[in-house]
Formats: sequence, structure tokens, C-alpha cells
Amino acid sequence: MTAAYYNENDPYAAQWLRGLIAFDHIPDGWVDERDIRDVPASDLHGFDQHHFFAGVGGWPEALYLAGWPANRPVWTGSCPCQGFSEAGQRRGFDDERHLWPDWFRLIRERRPPIVFGEQVPEAITLGWLDEVSNDLQSADYAIGAAVLSACLVEAPQERERLWFVARANSFTPQWPSKPRLERDPWPAEPDLPRVAHGLPEQPYIRRAYGNAIIPAAGAHFIEVATEAMTSLKRDESSERA
Repeated sequence: MTAAYYNENDPYAAQWLRGLIAFDHIPDGWVDERDIRDVPASDLHGFDQHHFFAGVGGWPEALYLAGWPANRPVWTGSCPCQGFSEAGQRRGFDDERHLWPDWFRLIRERRPPIVFGEQVPEAITLGWLDEVSNDLQSADYAIGAAVLSACLVEAPQERERLWFVARANSFTPQWPSKPRLERDPWPAEPDLPRVAHGLPEQPYIRRAYGNAIIPAAGAHFIEVATEAMTSLKRDESSERA
């Protein structure tokens, strides 16, 4: 497998990522446990794919299900949602966990060809998507976004999420022709007991799953987004001709 970069500063999730790598469930790579605010752009050289706020590897799995080759460059990330979620205090940009500016710093300096991201839909009303769009457009990226429910991929829960994709305007994309389902996808709803029963690791497991994307939903968005961008690129080429 081609080397990938995973940034995840939660030790439990980082250990989980290393286990997934060891069993070839996600592409081989380096798991960086530093806070994203401490990561210089120079450390990101030499990797084909970059996964920020990597959690338990949902984005690499989504790319796999969508047929995205492991050596095709892409960046993914699910910025912390606590400051924007209805389950929290909704401090928005004042929340210290608002880390989009730090991720954008790396995007602006390294200029990846494609960026996929995810956030809770409530962030839209607090201006998060506006900030993301303005920042990316200022760096010459085209951006599209949609709110999709996990029900679209037959998950037994609503779990609406805001998904976005950004394409560097100087990039000519090569997209997968069809999904590559060579093995069973991850279950949509983990079979976890409702009560911890005194197991010390249970809170960490719950937090890890709670912060993860549903890979099948991510794959659906990747497929739709890449098809749309392929059509856009074709139209742009026709106009120039």
C-alpha cells in the first residue's frame, strides 16, 4: 500500500488507527499524534493521502468503498464539532476546538488537489460553512457542499451531516469509474451495549465511534461529488475549446 499520513491527537484513536494499519484495513502510513496546531506544513511532504482528525479511519474506508486508489492524492478531515453541535454550548468560533483555521493553514501551504470534509449541519447556522467557503475560494479552490442523512445508505439512524468537497482550480482530476466493493463495508451502527457495565475502555470506545463518520455515507458523497466535478471539468474544457 502507498504511504498515508494520519493526524489524530487522541491516544486511544491513534492506537486504533495503528491497529487498522497493522491488519491492512486502511493504507499503510504514519500516525501523527501531535495537535494539528503544532504540525508544520513541511512535515506533510512525501505522502499520497492525508487524513486529519482521523479518528478511527472512517475517511480512508469511505475512499476505498468509493473506488479511490490508495495512491491518488487527496486530503480528508472532520473538524471537531463540539463548538457547533446542538449537543454542546454552541460557542462557535469562540470555542478553542474550532480548528478549521489550523487545517486551512496546511491546505493553503500544501495545496492538495482535492479536499473532502465533514461537519455537523448545525454549523451552517453559525457561519462555519461560510468561513470554510470564503477561505478556500481565497486560495483558488472551487467548493461544493450538501447535507446528507445516513439513511441514504440504509443506516438505521438519521445522523445528518454536512459534507463538502474542494477542488484546486489548477488540478485536472482522474476519477474512479465505479465503486470497488471487494469486501464487506463497516456496519452502519456498531453493536455496542447501552450500558458500560464497568468496562474501563467503554467510554473511549463510545467517544471514538461517536466522532467517526459512517464510511458508506462518505463513499456516497465522494461518488456524487466526483461525478459532479467531472462534469464541471468537461464543461470547462468545452467552453475553452
